[in-house]
Amino acid sequence: MFNIIRFFVDKLNNRTGEGNEQPEHAGALSLDTVDYRILHLLSHNPELTYRKLASQLEKSPATVLNRLRQLRKSGVIKGQQLVLNYEKLGYDIFVIIELQIGKGKLRELEQKIARHPNVVAVYDCTGSFDATIFARFKNTRSMDVFLKKIQTYDFVERTNTRLVLNTIKERSLTPW
Repeated sequence: MFNIIRFFVDKLNNRTGEGNEQPEHAGALSLDTVDYRILHLLSHNPELTYRKLASQLEKSPATVLNRLRQLRKSGVIKGQQLVLNYEKLGYDIFVIIELQIGKGKLRELEQKIARHPNVVAVYDCTGSFDATIFARFKNTRSMDVFLKKIQTYDFVERTNTRLVLNTIKERSLTPW
């Protein structure tokens, strides 16, 4: 498994064994195997304590703490997030809403829609639609009210709504 981690470290740092080359991506952070191992372990169990991480990494807790601080400071770790089971909270309806938006109003409308409490995510997209919204609702009535509301917004030219029947896989990306 750590050969895979080493592959990603080398790829990120664009190492070919020919000296100090610039990373593939401008501004890419140079991470080493320890950083990737920390990310790997936390992505599978975010509740690991510094001591448990240190033990598994065979490093001191101070080293792990310093590495985590640097990963947070650099923006690699953006925060810690609670993962909810929406169905158990009564939000059984999950919809994907695509929007065509008139020129010049994309950001303004996305920000307005993003403030709605049922909206989980808002994305800029390529293709036939300009934005995609993920939203969750307790019932079809509240979904209907939301859909009718956004259809009245100026510059919303067209919507396409898809109801998600089953979630087969949903997780954060962990390429290492």
